[in-house]
Amino acid sequence: MVDRNIPPGSPKENPDPNSDANPNFKDDSSLETVVKKFQDSISLGKQHKFWETQPVGQFKDVGDSSLPEGPIEPPTPLSEVRQEPYNLPSLYQWTTCNLDSEEICTEVYNLLSNNYVEDDENMFRFNYSREFLQWALRPPGYYQSWHIGVQVKASKKLVAFITGVPAKIRVKDEVVTMAEVNFLCVHKKLRSKRLAPVMIKEVTRRIHLENIWQAAYTAGVVLPTPITTCQYWHRSLNPKKLIDVGFSRLGARMTMSRTIKLYKLPDSTASPGFRKMELRDVPAVTRLIRNYLKQFVVAPDFDENDVEHWLLPAENVVDSYLVESPETHEITDFCSFYTLPSSILGNQNYSTLKAAYSFYNVATRTPLLQLMNDALIVAKQKHYDVFNALDVMENESFLKELKFGPGDGQLHYYLYNYRLQRALKPSKLGLVLL
Repeated sequence: MVDRNIPPGSPKENPDPNSDANPNFKDDSSLETVVKKFQDSISLGKQHKFWETQPVGQFKDVGDSSLPEGPIEPPTPLSEVRQEPYNLPSLYQWTTCNLDSEEICTEVYNLLSNNYVEDDENMFRFNYSREFLQWALRPPGYYQSWHIGVQVKASKKLVAFITGVPAKIRVKDEVVTMAEVNFLCVHKKLRSKRLAPVMIKEVTRRIHLENIWQAAYTAGVVLPTPITTCQYWHRSLNPKKLIDVGFSRLGARMTMSRTIKLYKLPDSTASPGFRKMELRDVPAVTRLIRNYLKQFVVAPDFDENDVEHWLLPAENVVDSYLVESPETHEITDFCSFYTLPSSILGNQNYSTLKAAYSFYNVATRTPLLQLMNDALIVAKQKHYDVFNALDVMENESFLKELKFGPGDGQLHYYLYNYRLQRALKPSKLGLVLL
């Protein structure tokens, strides 16, 4: 259900973060532009033959208002779902990865850290930690059978991986049980084996066995058909290091000392009652976030168990802060970010780029600009090098003001077996996938 084997562009920022971004970048995100890119790719002989056989929105149907919204295909009777796994090339076999096992978790970590998403210039590669993988792949109600590996039969070496986790996602007024499919990774030496389509079919089969028929996923490449296309923005927290490793460049007419001064943050947060989230806050945060997410067309339908799992702080995995009114002790505002470092490839001085990714943020009394500046301050205090955010939800309202610069990567969001008649603006999307 997902093809993340190609990175979402480079994670690097625009070389001049003080410029007014790229004036054409809004148009780049329109569905018309996406369709044109796809049509251009067809002329180069790059048809998405696999995706054209799947129940996903097809480019030929864009703009056809006669097609109903909702499921594209009805559920199949469970007795008719294929019971045996799909066939792999003869040297390989399926394995189910038990992430409770430190040994298996390390094996998965090693595969991803050496073979997963890289930028276009091969300077950076995502480096999800073991703790992060256990958090991302074991939410409430997860299925171990959806953590799928491919091994070499002879050596039992893990050479490919794909996952799904269950999620309740609201699309307009309907709450749909879906799978979020992620971490599709094939060892670099096996990229010619066409393993990815078989892996996608296998994870789809296992999801169907649990009577789940829809999925959400993202990719850095254009497939049929995005429900929206988002832009990554980056805020320098350690500008000297980012420039030294080639993540960003000195702007025109800028010196290093002026750049460091430009990105300097206050030593302490500004919002009275700003503190780290605790277990006792789960009910209040759940109410806050559920109420906030109602305004978006596509968003998760979180309950208290979800909020406890996804948003309760975990060291080097997810950080969450809230504003508690000093007078009434009411929880009025909330911000969160998760930790996703990247390995720095081929640099003698640095091996890791510590990146914070904006997760879910809710501002009701505190201005969002101030709340997010406080988030930047605590991220800087915790020695993050950069703070990343997509232009989803209300994020666009603070990006330029807080000195974020547009990256050169886009992230396309997709739904499997669910049609939306019109593509969304990123500001109508309330869903962040890891």
